Amino acid sequence: MSVSAAFPHDVGLLEALATTRAIRRYTDEPVLTRDLEQILWHAGRAPSGSNRQPFRFLVLRNGPNAEAAKALLGEAFRAGWATKRSGDGYRPSRFADSMQHYVDHFEATPVVVLVCLDRYREASPYEGASVYPACQNLLLAARALGYGGALTMWHLGVEDELREMLEIPANVALSACITVGVPAGRHGPLKRKPLEEVVFDGRWGDRPTWITA
Repeated sequence: MSVSAAFPHDVGLLEALATTRAIRRYTDEPVLTRDLEQILWHAGRAPSGSNRQPFRFLVLRNGPNAEAAKALLGEAFRAGWATKRSGDGYRPSRFADSMQHYVDHFEATPVVVLVCLDRYREASPYEGASVYPACQNLLLAARALGYGGALTMWHLGVEDELREMLEIPANVALSACITVGVPAGRHGPLKRKPLEEVVFDGRWGDRPTWITA
């Protein structure tokens, strides 16, 4: 039975946008190949500057290369979280426990996707605009098929080693690292700041009078 069959209810676009959380705990179930293909196909439908579609997806599943890369990433993620946890003063909490589980079990992650940008010009601080929409599409497609994922940047701690190990060309940027698997928990309502705290009308600081929710 496919994972999507285990999540039989349809997820509308607005529901998915309102309920897709970062999933950092995964079961041992694999991501089905046909589902992974669908996830990446929908990721590739994302908009990009001048429709150049510069995003590339380097998938790590099984095999010597993938296992070696996951081991390298696991070390980077544990070091990154240890630094963040200490520096930011995280106390025991559901979030902290989730992050610790995430990094401690990184090597067991069913699918890791390095989302890359194949540059056609010099590096720019704005180039992410052509690759991060694909990241969001990937996460939403995973949600629609019953999976969960989390976007991270801790791969940058071992970027040079990853480039050499996976033979990534110098002109290709490693823009994000997304993990995907069957959620051990679930998606659900998200806790976010009220809209009136994040929207200004006409000029900075002016609160909209038309927000009712």
